Amino acid sequence: MDRLVHTALNSLANLRDSRTLSAQNLSNMAVPGYRRDLQNEGGAHFLTALQAQTGRAFQLERGPHGFSRAPGPLERTGDPLDLAIADRGFFYIQPPGGGEPALTRRGDLQPGPDGTLINGAGEAMLNADLQPMIVPPFSRIMVDEVGQVSITPLEGGEAVAVGVLATVDPDDALDLRKSLDGRIRMADDSPLPPPDQRARIVQGTREGSNVNATAELIDSIELQRTFELNLRMIQTAREIDEAGASLLRMPG
Repeated sequence: MDRLVHTALNSLANLRDSRTLSAQNLSNMAVPGYRRDLQNEGGAHFLTALQAQTGRAFQLERGPHGFSRAPGPLERTGDPLDLAIADRGFFYIQPPGGGEPALTRRGDLQPGPDGTLINGAGEAMLNADLQPMIVPPFSRIMVDEVGQVSITPLEGGEAVAVGVLATVDPDDALDLRKSLDGRIRMADDSPLPPPDQRARIVQGTREGSNVNATAELIDSIELQRTFELNLRMIQTAREIDEAGASLLRMPG
């Protein structure tokens, strides 16, 4: 009987993690370039008693969650500071206040007070040398498909190239995960691959989150049904246990 109860409780613990993940995806659905978090595969663990395995197997979390690399919807805005990666690849960014570089798909840019290009999260966009991309005051800015940034100075004249936005199209086998700060880095904390400029950039376009609201809501409904089923299993185990105990009571 206790095996039934503990199995249901283990399932409820895993459902809690799944519901948290689904809620986080839905809350970030409007964030440009957000990558949908995925549930990890987990692993099985057998309890031991008296130095021997028992018949109780539990599912446990194993490692950090992955994320979906599927592209999000592209929205044509016409703003020259809105950049999107057409298919595969990532921009390089540096978190506010410094820190290890990371990858992102977010491209809603604006120049900071010191001329550094930053995205909507305040992250500095990095150039091909993995240094913050600094852009002088301009009247017009142009970014080509490989990420080269050219500006027309405020005083006019010909366009001047000021640098190249670093991009990379990592191999699918590369184990990229979200760090504790929510930014994409290597799972083993090793350095990111160097820029290869293979990602195709589209100017005047913004990429949305790749979270599908309909799919997330359907998953939430299924999780709620599974949660109620596990509660019913615990209630049934209680009823069976009480019925068995009543049979053992002395008459009268």
